[in-house]
Amino acid sequence: MADTFQIEIVTPERLLVSDQATEAQVPGTSGYLGILPGHAPLITELRSGELSYRRPDGKIERLALHWGFAEVLPDKVTVLAERAEKAADIDVEGAKRQQEMGEEQLKDPNANKEEALRLIERAKTRLEVAGRHDSSMLNLVP
Repeated sequence: MADTFQIEIVTPERLLVSDQATEAQVPGTSGYLGILPGHAPLITELRSGELSYRRPDGKIERLALHWGFAEVLPDKVTVLAERAEKAADIDVEGAKRQQEMGEEQLKDPNANKEEALRLIERAKTRLEVAGRHDSSMLNLVP
């Protein structure tokens, strides 16, 4: 059995990630799904959450993922995401504004509550992933 698998993360705009991984965790609708090389084939729906994977060099990559689907094969994982951002690319101030905007929409009796909740969920995911990335960078400082 192989020690790695190919992972690809695709958004409507572009191929965001094409890399090798030794393990991955994806946010399924029923909870997080752990994936190792040789995993049984499956297709699953994804919710908003953190997608992480470990590269063969041990480095953990983190992305904020917002809804989509994943196809898991023994040697490849393909994620089709409505939206995804690498942790280092997340605009923290923009995510905070997004969360505030969603919270304001919830106070408006005429606003679409479901859309406001999705906006808040997306903003919180972005902030959590960015925070984990920032704190992991502290461990790199000698």
